[in-house]
Amino acid sequence: MLKMFGLKKCTTCQKAMGYLDQKKKAYNFSDVREDPISKDQVAKWSKALGGWEKMINRAGYTWRGLPKGETENLTEAKAVTLAVKNPSLIRRPLIEHRDGSVTVGFSDKVKGFIG
Repeated sequence: MLKMFGLKKCTTCQKAMGYLDQKKKAYNFSDVREDPISKDQVAKWSKALGGWEKMINRAGYTWRGLPKGETENLTEAKAVTLAVKNPSLIRRPLIEHRDGSVTVGFSDKVKGFIG
């Protein structure tokens, strides 16, 4: 079963859930604001994606609202801590696939991966 993480009110997450429902693909959705995510979980996602830069949305409202001191000179560890503290920084939806891989967003490439 796919595991999807995001925000209930996120339109991209809603589109992804609608697509999965239409394709009759089983998934479990977790709202990252309501269901706390752990540091280990976020670190695992970051590693699976090839680094925090692919996981964190640096163009979003949450990122722009953070003090410069929190967003400058980020290391992997600092980025993971920041994402746990501010889960809406994580690109949405984040999907854990059956094979253990992780994707973010809901592009045609991700749709192809899901089937």
